[in-house]
Amino acid sequence: MENTTWVNNHTGRSDFDLVGLFSQSKYPYPALLCVVIFVDFLTALSGNIILILLIYCDAHLHNPMYFFITQLSLMDVMYICVTVPKMLVDQVMGVNKISAPECGMQMFLYLTLVGSEYSLLAVMAYDRYVAICLPLRYPILMNRRVCLILVSSCWLLGSVDGFMITTITMTFPFCRSREIHHFSCEVPAVMKLSCSDTSLNETLIYLCCVLMLLIPMTIISSSYSFILFTIHRMNSAEGRKKAFATCSSHMTVVILFYGAAVYTYMLPKSYHTSEKDMIVSVFYTILTPVLNPLIYSLRNKDVTRALKKMLNVRSVSQ
Repeated sequence: MENTTWVNNHTGRSDFDLVGLFSQSKYPYPALLCVVIFVDFLTALSGNIILILLIYCDAHLHNPMYFFITQLSLMDVMYICVTVPKMLVDQVMGVNKISAPECGMQMFLYLTLVGSEYSLLAVMAYDRYVAICLPLRYPILMNRRVCLILVSSCWLLGSVDGFMITTITMTFPFCRSREIHHFSCEVPAVMKLSCSDTSLNETLIYLCCVLMLLIPMTIISSSYSFILFTIHRMNSAEGRKKAFATCSSHMTVVILFYGAAVYTYMLPKSYHTSEKDMIVSVFYTILTPVLNPLIYSLRNKDVTRALKKMLNVRSVSQ
């Protein structure tokens, strides 16, 4: 009889319930929160798309650094679209269900994009290292072919990471409550629903995440250590200022993105609660895509100059 009940619990339902951010018990004004998130979503979309178009249209921005920035903006646009639209539609329609295949696909896309961004930030740090520390060899070391290989490798590593972790997570038997205490199919939240022992799989996922975070962080820290040493030795004050401004923009993005990722995937369970996990996820799912185009545009004279040029041309044509 117990086996029959277990099979019914395991196979009788193929969908999950997303508790989400808009639970009445947590937030007194869910409609206002929904509007704020919708505005942030539109801001992230418009900011990143404008940045991509600006770099594409301005010939002065056709260099490796801005090519990598377009890839970063593309990743931001894609992964904010993976989770936020469904969360907002569910709130409007009063539906909070997601099927198991949809949950797996959302998890795979999200992990792929986040993993790709981890690697891309390391590539961007290496690009700045070559540009500042090895300027004479920069055209050779960072030619178009090398840039395409590096970006393709980022996407490949991200997809492999997403496939492995999604496969491990979604093959668990889910025989407990089907309520995911999150607004998306986040791996830690989904694994809590399993009725089997997940300790070995959690260790494998932890090691995978450590590699995906540790290797890029090592590259980033090494690159910026050499960069800071080189900047300190520069004779030109203007050169030091320009190099430091560019690197500080990159480091701001790295700290924001990696800080949230370390909390989510590397800290022990004792540090986690459902509320904290959702707040941190909101930070790097919604706020980071909003901040990235602002960081790379407002703090970059080349981008602001290109934007002013585009606006002036448009006003003259009108």
